[in-house]
Amino acid sequence: MSDLITSALVRLDTDLGAEKHDVIRALARLVSDAGRTDDPEQLAADAIAREGTAATGLPGGIAIPHCRTAAVDEPTLAFARLSPKVNFGAKDGAADLAFLIAAPAGGDATHLQLLTKLARALVKPEFTAGLRNASSEHEVVALVMDVVGDAPSHPTAAAPTQTASSGDRSLVAVTACPTGIAHTYMAAEALQAAAARAGVPISVETQGSAGSKPLSPATIAAASAVIFAVDVGVRDRGRFAGKPVVSSGVKRPIDDGDAMVAEALRYADDPNAPRVEGTVSESTGGGGAEESWGARVRRVLMTGVSYMIPFVAAGGLLIALSFLFGGYEIVGPYGQVAVHSTLFSLPSADQLGLHHALFGSGFFVYLGALFFIIGKTAFMLFIPALGGYIAYAIADRPGIAPGFVLGGLAANIFNVADSSGTTVPVTGYLGAIVGGVVAGLIAHWLAQRAVPAWGRGLMPVLVIPFVTCVLGGLLMLIVLGRPIAWIMNHITDGLNNMSGSNAVVLGVVLGLMMAFDMGGPLNKVAYSFAVAGVGTAAAASSSAPELKVMAAVMLAGMVPPIALALATVVRPGVFTVAERENGKAGWLLGASFITEGAIPFAAADPIRVIPSIMIGSAVTGALSEAFNVSIRAPHGGIFVLFAVHNILGYVIALAAGVVVGALAVVTAKTVWRADIDVATV
Repeated sequence: MSDLITSALVRLDTDLGAEKHDVIRALARLVSDAGRTDDPEQLAADAIAREGTAATGLPGGIAIPHCRTAAVDEPTLAFARLSPKVNFGAKDGAADLAFLIAAPAGGDATHLQLLTKLARALVKPEFTAGLRNASSEHEVVALVMDVVGDAPSHPTAAAPTQTASSGDRSLVAVTACPTGIAHTYMAAEALQAAAARAGVPISVETQGSAGSKPLSPATIAAASAVIFAVDVGVRDRGRFAGKPVVSSGVKRPIDDGDAMVAEALRYADDPNAPRVEGTVSESTGGGGAEESWGARVRRVLMTGVSYMIPFVAAGGLLIALSFLFGGYEIVGPYGQVAVHSTLFSLPSADQLGLHHALFGSGFFVYLGALFFIIGKTAFMLFIPALGGYIAYAIADRPGIAPGFVLGGLAANIFNVADSSGTTVPVTGYLGAIVGGVVAGLIAHWLAQRAVPAWGRGLMPVLVIPFVTCVLGGLLMLIVLGRPIAWIMNHITDGLNNMSGSNAVVLGVVLGLMMAFDMGGPLNKVAYSFAVAGVGTAAAASSSAPELKVMAAVMLAGMVPPIALALATVVRPGVFTVAERENGKAGWLLGASFITEGAIPFAAADPIRVIPSIMIGSAVTGALSEAFNVSIRAPHGGIFVLFAVHNILGYVIALAAGVVVGALAVVTAKTVWRADIDVATV
């Protein structure tokens, strides 16, 4: 590997233009003149595109335009000491020190660690002072190489900053920027320095291009507050659930790390401070080296399901609204309406035989047809999304595209069939789960392979998706498709054959699953089982078993938060003050079909709460099936009553389960009192 920087890549006291884009283009030409790129235009374009996402000017007269690019095969730095200074967007004025940092698009961890060492050094005043005082290009090169060193250490998880006066408080932080090259690590360095000045230990997880070593569950649990300095989403954000949180973009700690640390310490002592949403238990810790196989499987499946649900919720609700507007018959002429009608040439409900269209209105027929098309499109994507994001949870970004492809094969979105209409095996959500795992494992294995420098840029954009799609796709079509389809067909046949007492038993089982872990794996298995049939059965008669299952699952999932909210009103003395406050939110959460609203109660007192709400949800699931309640929307709770068949049965089943669950909780807490600090009023 060539040196990161050479004297040919350095210019001192030079005029590279009056505007930052001029400077970037000039530095890219410098890289080309040094023989480190054959495409300076592409290098400049990639760096300017990154500049467009967020300015790269830093306090103290520093600019670090940077990018990951296919224009270079190995990490490269070009440096200029600018005269005159040029504005790169820093708050304190123009920059006189400019680094162009270019990383290969497929660079491995060793390459990227060199760049992250430099990024950490740039926030140290003695380093930048040395650059300003350097009298020659060779002196600049020596300064940089001294910082980078010969043996790069792993920069992905900063060690805690220990101080003598830290007391009992500690902080954790996550830093991440879109490219994961510079700001990610500079922000971490700035937070560590600020924490040291404040006398408090801090552990920083850098989610950058060189990889990420997650903080241990014990470190997170012991922390008094968390700082998120990110311009992208925090991976596995749920690990920090319940912690007081300070959030900002990745540049803020570089500009004002002391204020962020002070704010985090203030939030740690404030019961009303903002907190990371959700709750976390000891078993749902952060993954990485300490992650058990059980926790890893759970994380992978839950990632896929959590990304899938918005497709299901949006698509299902749109389909339900299309039936409200255009009537259930809209599934026939929706294409004709969309092609031949406009807002100024509305269709005729009577001529199309849409006798259940809202008010018999052509406008609502037109709206219903468009809603059906949008909703059906969203709904068709939920199985590919499930596969895609399961693969993402295993292999990160390289797994997304192949996972979507294998999920698409599971749903047969290409509608491959012979002349008689017989299709290739359709494996549904089970196939998407298997396909997502297959795609993720193949992509992860490929990403770990050592490749020559010239091929690194091709790996994430061509080699990994191509090879994974070929291997995984052939495996699904040739080997796994028919066995999984056989299982799915038997599940469907068993569902269709369930009626009478068998359907009631199914309702009981689904109710128990929905309440057991309140949004966890069992809950999501039951929910996925229900929504899998809604897309195809939404236009069927109200007696379709799939629609009854959806109703039982939704109603059973609404019971736990509402039952606990009712219990806090019926017997407030057996609940803590915090639980009574949570109970106020439980009414709306339950009504919205957000079962997770019950988690704070279950986490505080699982032995008494969980069995009680399971009883209530089982009663509701059984009654829903017994009353033949059905629903054509996969989410929404009471806000999709228009999509419910037998509203009276719906209300009775829900009310009965809520009352039974509330009474069970109150009885359990009264008879077997816990030694807790309950309310005294």
